[in-house]
This record gives sequence, C-alpha cells and structure tokens, in this order.
Amino acid sequence: MNHRFRAPLWRHTGAAAWWFITVPTEIADEIEFLTTDTRRGFGSVRVEVSIGATTWQTSIFPDRASSSYLLPVKKAVRLAEGLIDEGVIVEVELSVLDEML
Repeated sequence: MNHRFRAPLWRHTGAAAWWFITVPTEIADEIEFLTTDTRRGFGSVRVEVSIGATTWQTSIFPDRASSSYLLPVKKAVRLAEGLIDEGVIVEVELSVLDEML
C-alpha cells in the first residue's frame, strides 16, 4: 500500500526535540483499517518512507488529538533534505511494510 501526500513538518514542543509530519486522516483511516490485527506496541505501524532522495524504515504512531498517525522525521533526514524550518510543506511517499498487512 503506497501513499503520496504533502503535509507540514512540525516540532513537538515538549522536552524532547522530535519533529513530525501528521499523516492525512483519509490515509490514516485506510492504514488503521488494513492493519487492525497487526499493529505493534502503542498501536504503531511499520512503514517505509521517502522524502526527496532519502528513504528509511520507521514506525508511525496513532495520535488521538489529530485522529491520525504521526510520522517522526529524524534529524539525519531533515538535514539531508534541507528541512530546517517548522511549517515547511513536505512531499512524502509512505508504504506500509508487508509484514503489517
């Protein structure tokens, strides 16, 4: 299952300096439906993500506040792709890994 979308990059304001992209709700709803019986700890879903020329595997995590999933974007990816400003719109390609389906 491959999805392409554009969404803003944002920074968590808590003690940890994590950066995220919120998956659009229509995509999140499809992921939730298809992975109902295979989600991991905390309801996470294993994915492969591409932003620009950078591809990596990670997990997305459910977020009650947005009724969606949060995609963490690690520092190495942000630096490699020049994503240094909060609010920048990022083009994302996201695939749920086969082990989850």
